Amino acid sequence: MKRTTILIFLFGSLSIPTLQAQEFDPSRMDSLMSTMDKNNNWMGSIALSKGDKLLYKKAIGYANLADKKAATTDTRYGIGSISKTFTATLVLKTVELGKLQLNQTLSAFFKDIPNAEKISIRQLLNHSSGVHSITNDKDYLTWNTKPQTEGQLVARMIKGGSEFEPGSKHEYSNSNYILLTYILEKVWKKNYPDLLDQYICRPLKLEQTTFGAPQNAIKDRSESYKFLHEWAVEPHTDSSVPLGAGAIWSTSVDLVKFFNGLFSLKLINSSSLEEMKKIDSGYGMGLFQMPFYEQQGFGHSGGIDGYSSLAAHFDADNYNVALISNGNNFNNNEILKFSLGELYKKPFPLPDFSMVQLTNEEIESIIGAYKSEQPPIQINITKDGNKILGQVVGQPAFQLLPKDKDTLVQPQFGVKIIFDRKENKMTLHQNGHTLILKK
Repeated sequence: MKRTTILIFLFGSLSIPTLQAQEFDPSRMDSLMSTMDKNNNWMGSIALSKGDKLLYKKAIGYANLADKKAATTDTRYGIGSISKTFTATLVLKTVELGKLQLNQTLSAFFKDIPNAEKISIRQLLNHSSGVHSITNDKDYLTWNTKPQTEGQLVARMIKGGSEFEPGSKHEYSNSNYILLTYILEKVWKKNYPDLLDQYICRPLKLEQTTFGAPQNAIKDRSESYKFLHEWAVEPHTDSSVPLGAGAIWSTSVDLVKFFNGLFSLKLINSSSLEEMKKIDSGYGMGLFQMPFYEQQGFGHSGGIDGYSSLAAHFDADNYNVALISNGNNFNNNEILKFSLGELYKKPFPLPDFSMVQLTNEEIESIIGAYKSEQPPIQINITKDGNKILGQVVGQPAFQLLPKDKDTLVQPQFGVKIIFDRKENKMTLHQNGHTLILKK
């Protein structure tokens, strides 16, 4: 549901020869999960499959820290915006059955949304509608945990106005998929959970996938957490807010089943799948491209409350990967990259979580506000006791961990910062991108 905005980039593709597929060995995946668990960097579960065959599943950490309830592979988590892939699938199924058209306009359902007569179902699906995203509202966190009606959410979209002329650009908006949820319900005269169950969960036997937190399997439900100095529980967004944009709960095993079912045409036909895979300015319909070396995958990421997730399908060898976390202080992209490396026999090193302790003098010398003109970014470096915090202006603070006296990292966002005390500047590195900021 939420999109992390701290300079996040998915790893890019490289061009090297294809290697012969070999039998999957789970030992290094076990080492990765064990390393993250021992260092208290990540809680959640992961699953890998080759077609219908489950190759690997593992859960680490806690479903509930207060009760010391360990997570299992049956533990259910909020999957956030991966819900959009489910919703897009339902929309394309509805189009297949002649109940909806991709070029049909929003005005048939919500005539008071700005530019409704110009916005098509297709533009809602690929984020080119210009509809204001209500999750960007400054007061969002004051009401997101309370039940909301269709009238309340639509009124907020109307109040937000149009962000741009429909079709002129692409910009991620959760409101697009909230509206698609309502449209599905109006067209079918059924509620979204029933449609999800009828057209996706039952055909694929996704027994642990639900709209909203599971009500009949409380023992499998997880809490979610945010890490600053320690794990702190996050409040749950009410499912009436994100709807088909982010309210689905699932397991990593069910997610690989879903992506395998989607790409093996068990839910929609090949023409509909090709529509979902059409990429325009980086956006498909409920899908994004996820390159790995010479392989091309399609998937989606997600984040809501303290939950974060990634899932993808790769046609080469028919691999599916899914990971869901309820406590994340490590970069999910790095976990995905490591997992794909194991599947395609292009291994990556295990993460190094070793840290050093800086002196008070070393910490004090890097405290301050660092600015870049292009792009215009300010990062404030502060301290809390012996902990070093970074904060991009307008975003939450994050802890920086020292690898040596000049190098600090933030594993969750794949950030490495190198300080030059004499020049009063920092060099920020993130997944191949570099930015210099001066104090």
